Amino acid sequence: MKILIVGATSAIATQTARLYAESGHALFLVARDATRLEATADDLRVRGAAAVETAILDVLDYDRHEAVIQAAIDTLDGLDLVLLAHGTLPNQEACEKSFTEARREFDTNALSAISILTVVANYFEEKGAGQIAVISSVAGDRGRQSNYVYGAAKGALSIFLGGLRNRLARSGVHVLTIKPGFVDTPMTADFDKGLLWATPEQVARGIVRAVKKQTDVTYLPWFWRYIMLVIKLVPETVFKRLSL
Repeated sequence: MKILIVGATSAIATQTARLYAESGHALFLVARDATRLEATADDLRVRGAAAVETAILDVLDYDRHEAVIQAAIDTLDGLDLVLLAHGTLPNQEACEKSFTEARREFDTNALSAISILTVVANYFEEKGAGQIAVISSVAGDRGRQSNYVYGAAKGALSIFLGGLRNRLARSGVHVLTIKPGFVDTPMTADFDKGLLWATPEQVARGIVRAVKKQTDVTYLPWFWRYIMLVIKLVPETVFKRLSL
């Protein structure tokens, strides 16, 4: 396969790229940190990738989205799979105090992805084939006081992906929504870890498996589907009194 990964230096994306590299696929990596991006690319070349190319992109630079995606298409002579793995975990308190902070998180976690997906979807739709996989979050399933700005952005992204999946199904294009729970990454380094936490390697294996099976929505690890089902079933009159 010819694979474009946006946010390629994130912990989950790196582990996923390693699995694809070890299977001999061709990769085009996009991230904003040039040093980390090149280190990741070198690692993947050693692991057996058919090809590894890179491009620097700040996802908030909307004007460059189409050019970078076209560069990936031209360099790899087409694309089969696009994985979006970029995002930030905001400071909820800072977002509550400043709309500027809240808007930036929406831009990063939702709107930048929607911009990229618009270009990718049109490419695959015209091609009549392809797969799109996007990392959302279980946080988008229901708003909670501890992270509702992040959750709202991821919720918007998940709904967008649902509509995109519905639109593209008739064109032979598959759209996968990935909903990880707690993952032990540098982004969550300050959190206390427990039994519900997964490693990036575990999530990466789940992503590769879901892409292969052409799953529509996957919760990773699997048990988060049932945890979130219970959380969504709690009546609002009760839920609003909980400290979650």
